[in-house]
Order: sequence, then C-alpha cells, then structure tokens
Amino acid sequence: MSTTTTVLAVVLAALFLLLGSAKLAAVPAMRQAAAHVGMTTTHYRLLGTLEVAAAAGLLAGLRITALGAAASVGLILLMAGAVVVHLRSDDPAARCLPAAVVGALAAVHLVLLASG
Repeated sequence: MSTTTTVLAVVLAALFLLLGSAKLAAVPAMRQAAAHVGMTTTHYRLLGTLEVAAAAGLLAGLRITALGAAASVGLILLMAGAVVVHLRSDDPAARCLPAAVVGALAAVHLVLLASG
C-alpha cells in the first residue's frame, strides 16, 4: 500500500470518526443540520453510526485491503446520498460541495487500493 493511500485512509477515517461521533452525540449543530434537511435525530444518529463504521473500516483496511475498499464504497454511497439530500432541500450547490469532495476522495482511495 502506498503512502498516499495510507494517508488518505487515515485522513478520511479521522474526518468521519469526528463527524460520525458528533452525529451520534446529537450535538446541537448536528441536530440543526438534521432538521434543516428534514431528518430526525434518530436518522442522523444512524448516519453517524455508518460514518464511524466506515472510519473503522478504513483503518482496518490498512491491514485488510478488502475492508478498506468496502469502507470506501460505503462512503461514496453516503456522500452521494448527502448531495442528493442537500439538493432536495434546495440548498445552494456550494452546500453540496463538501460531500462531493469527500466522496471523490473516497473514490480516489478506492482506485488507489484497486491499483495495488
């Protein structure tokens, strides 16, 4: 595994561990974000659980490539869903940009894993 792949996995894992934990803890900013897009706190906590699981999968993927690849696919799907939710909420395109960028980084991670 290349250094780039490892760094990308660790950065993504740190990001999603932080964001997922905030959703699980239902911090006020996350409750507001959930309400803004029409989700309950319970649904947002479910998303947080998936994000924390993806973070764990990315880190486990440093040893077991298939787990890292599965985590990347999961993040790509989560971020695609986030873009759709923001668009359906009539958010400006700029509000979708973080999810699109992070989804693209997860896709790069997946490609790097596949290329060995």
